[in-house]
Amino acid sequence: MAMTVAEKILARAAGLPSVAAGDVVEPKVDLAMSHENAALVINQFQEVFEGTGLEPTIWDPSRVAIIFDHRVPAESPKTATNQKKVREFAAANGIAKFHDIRGDTGGICHQILPEFGYVRPGYVVVGTDSHTTSHGALGAFSFGIGATEMASVWSLGFAVNIEVPETIKVVVSGEFPPFVGAKDLILNVIGTLTAQGANYKVLEFHGETIRRMSTSGRIAICNMSVEAGATSGIVPGDEETVRYLREESGVTDPIPCVRPDADAQYIRTVAVDVSSLVPQIACPHTVDNVKPISAVQGTRVQQIVIGSCTNGRLDDLAMAAGILRGKKVAQGTRMLVFPASGRIFAQALEQGYVQDLMRAGAVVMNAGCGPCLGVHEGALGDNETALSTTNRNFKGRMGNPKSEVYLCSPAVAAASAITGVITDPRIR
Repeated sequence: MAMTVAEKILARAAGLPSVAAGDVVEPKVDLAMSHENAALVINQFQEVFEGTGLEPTIWDPSRVAIIFDHRVPAESPKTATNQKKVREFAAANGIAKFHDIRGDTGGICHQILPEFGYVRPGYVVVGTDSHTTSHGALGAFSFGIGATEMASVWSLGFAVNIEVPETIKVVVSGEFPPFVGAKDLILNVIGTLTAQGANYKVLEFHGETIRRMSTSGRIAICNMSVEAGATSGIVPGDEETVRYLREESGVTDPIPCVRPDADAQYIRTVAVDVSSLVPQIACPHTVDNVKPISAVQGTRVQQIVIGSCTNGRLDDLAMAAGILRGKKVAQGTRMLVFPASGRIFAQALEQGYVQDLMRAGAVVMNAGCGPCLGVHEGALGDNETALSTTNRNFKGRMGNPKSEVYLCSPAVAAASAITGVITDPRIR
């Protein structure tokens, strides 16, 4: 039976020769990730064992990863106490893939997993975060689950009652024009499919443009696949996947890649030629409200945010620094920069990007998710407008339902910081 990448991965994990869309399977999990919400998972996990007389036991601590990233450093006694609880649990249960609040090994969960080589092609990865779809960039079938489901995974080692999803094939061709890139591509795809166009489906990315794309760009497009409703986004493993895991993550063991069969069945094929793509903007208050930059150019912005699990990697910071070098952030506009990890922060320091950004007037913060979801650092005031490289712009997403958020690429964000209004980086 011909299979897509997701079908092949789920068949292997379920111990079956083949599966098809609509089948219900219970795949073994290769990696289970949580962030601070591990405190909720711990509560559910302990309840699983109540009344059994058994000691709560994680099926395989080496396959559990916990990363603090949403409220770092802790912004309240409640958060600090929950983090203390998770630290004690991780130590007591031998969870070695625990990343505390540190400058050297800390960062956003969706950057830490690939950066440390925790994700491999063909893995089944589950995470208590909707943007767990990010890890499909490395050829994994990766999806978000809730705290109760994660407690079950911690106990059993497999995911319960998973329906094999249908797959949409996205074929990308052409050369990106200057100052247009992966973020513009995925915003365009989301605008085409709509926020529900890929519900409970997989987006499988193909084409010459994807083959040339860096792992950083692939993470961005898989990260935001969920904004079209997708269960997972997948770039089939290839030479770039192996290169990244070898050179960036230090992986030395074999890295077999999973490819779809030539005659695999797709529910739909979406073709995108990026040669004519222009900078894309997701306008308030939905991610699929996507318009070409010309439609919103000149819109006043009070806050620019560059970073997050979507666009906080070294190439993103390099793009922003290159545009801002020797220039200044406009008066009346704040610019916040959040690298995706401590390692990226250090690399940006070494390359001089941090100095370029700070000399321009940006405030460079520690790696974290806080401003993206509006729970820590960088909240917006009433009637303020933000332009952000993050992944969501729902009403209240950045902390204030009386504000507006536009989503864009690092190039657009940096160019707009100089003028104080949404600006096309191609015609500065």
